[in-house]
Amino acid sequence: MNTFSLALRNLMRNRRRSLMTLLAMVLGMVAVLLFGGFVRDITYQLQSGYVQRSGHLQIQRKGYFLYGSGDPAAYGIADYERILKTVRADPVLAPMLIVGTPVLNFGGIAGNFAAGVSRTVFVSGYEVQGQNLMREWNDYRLRLVPSRLALSGSGPDSAVIGTGVARVLQLCGALEVPNCVAAPPSDSAPPPAAAKGADLPDDIAGLSAPAAKPAGPAAAASGVPRIEILAAGARGAPNVAAVNVVRAEFQGIKELDDVHVTMHLAQAQKLVFGQSAPRATAIALQLHHTRQVPAARERLQQILETTFKDNPLEIIDYETLNPFYGQTLGMFAAIFGFISALIGAVVLFTISNTMSMTVVERTVEIGTVRALGLRRAGIRKLFLTEAMVLGAIGSVVGLSAAVALAWVINFMGLTWMPPGGVEPSPLAAQVAGEHMMMLGSALGLIAVASLSALLPATRASRMNIVDALRHV
Repeated sequence: MNTFSLALRNLMRNRRRSLMTLLAMVLGMVAVLLFGGFVRDITYQLQSGYVQRSGHLQIQRKGYFLYGSGDPAAYGIADYERILKTVRADPVLAPMLIVGTPVLNFGGIAGNFAAGVSRTVFVSGYEVQGQNLMREWNDYRLRLVPSRLALSGSGPDSAVIGTGVARVLQLCGALEVPNCVAAPPSDSAPPPAAAKGADLPDDIAGLSAPAAKPAGPAAAASGVPRIEILAAGARGAPNVAAVNVVRAEFQGIKELDDVHVTMHLAQAQKLVFGQSAPRATAIALQLHHTRQVPAARERLQQILETTFKDNPLEIIDYETLNPFYGQTLGMFAAIFGFISALIGAVVLFTISNTMSMTVVERTVEIGTVRALGLRRAGIRKLFLTEAMVLGAIGSVVGLSAAVALAWVINFMGLTWMPPGGVEPSPLAAQVAGEHMMMLGSALGLIAVASLSALLPATRASRMNIVDALRHV
């Protein structure tokens, strides 16, 4: 207690120098905490976006994640409805589970044969109700507005396409897509008289006739554009479905936007499996909290190894499903570490310079207390205590200032456009409530302050008593 009191009194002797040093420490800590809060908010936003769309866990047939995207028939889950029923009724999983919904993904060809154009696409079949429920997940209470699936309220033979698909299929005008212009005709294009394109071949038209009947007159009357989607069926034969395009949405990434098609699960299953038993390529499971993923995964593994041991199934988490998530976190972690190291170096040299000047000014005092019997360890302890007290005060003030500034930033409602984003995201800093980040920053500042005072304190403790008393 005596050392602490002496350290505090020594800091108050030169208040201006102590205040400037404290200010440098506070600014450094505020900068680190605000950037860390921004990184944490981006982490939560990314995680929320992926969990809203793919769930926390997915049950897939073994090998589908690596090899099965082009062969949904071979890697489809035949009894997915029984698996879902078992998961929902399980006493361990039921309290954790928000929603479980099947998904069917496959590749195909979308064509606007009235215009004589087509392109390859990647089709996703969803249950609209389950997907809308998944998109309401906001465990971190972010400033996010839930976006409903564009298929909501549409007929069973409806589809949503990317703006890149709309551009190639010459549907920009019909869908009123902004900043979407149909591709100009190439030199090898047919003459204007033939621009209408050829009719759908008779054999393919026969395949699509059953799907086209329910929506044909209604679509024509309402002016909704219609396209045909061709996919390889479960038995290898081509299947065709005519669907009404209710909307074109930009997907944020051009490569995805150029192939994206979403349709109702039942229609997608009919297109791929025809009259055969429908299947799903994945079962998406969304939990109440991300921290429940390990427990839920362990329980799911037990169920799959017992009740469904005859089915070659595996569990994939959202981080494995979305490699971009882990890559982004790694990038921001590297940036955060680099910035923290720079700020720490500035603070370290600032405190070291302050302590060195203090040692020079108090040379006579050091010689006096050494002559009175204070050991070298006592001198080191005194200067280290001063640095630790300064670091502790800087930590408290820095934490308070960072929390206050973060609240101001969040209250302003700023937004920014993240890479690959479709809509502006809230610009926020998650500082309050991040106890581990706050504690780590405070301890780090105290450690830097102590380290910066170590060399001046050692130099002070090694002074010759006679020389110190003669110092002018």
